[in-house]
Amino acid sequence: MLSLTRKTGESIHVGDRICITIQGVRGNRVQLGIEAPRDVNVRRYETYAAAIAQHNKENGFTTDPPTND
Repeated sequence: MLSLTRKTGESIHVGDRICITIQGVRGNRVQLGIEAPRDVNVRRYETYAAAIAQHNKENGFTTDPPTND
């Protein structure tokens, strides 16, 4: 995993099509702005993992969703 330090207003570019900007920091919370093309899905990991777990449960699978490691 790449770990970067950024200040409010600074950005990180992922490839040529995605830009993540730090919009603010309050306590232990960071507000991000994400610019990405419409064909790129941007989801919070917690929502994604919960949806996979629910799908697996409904279909009798015992596999857990991927970890965020």
